[in-house]
Amino acid sequence: MERLSRFDIAEYGSVAMVVVESDLLPPDPAIVVIPLLSDYPAIRSLNPEIRHGGSRLVLATRLIAAVRRSSLRRVGSAADQADEVTRAVDILMGGV
Repeated sequence: MERLSRFDIAEYGSVAMVVVESDLLPPDPAIVVIPLLSDYPAIRSLNPEIRHGGSRLVLATRLIAAVRRSSLRRVGSAADQADEVTRAVDILMGGV
């Protein structure tokens, strides 16, 4: 099982995703992620742009999901944008 940490960018097939699950949780075969899409309609703060591989992709926060950890391959990090990712999840869950 590949070691993935919160705010890592991982690929699932051809889709990049940001890991949002806390590192404090015990390991599980599934991990919570949010897809990064180039053509997703953005709402300010809910869908920040994340830089990855020379591209600016939209965090599709409403598409949050759990995927099998074994299906992911780490390709980068969004740790420098942790505040924006955390704010987006907070807005999704709390509306503020």
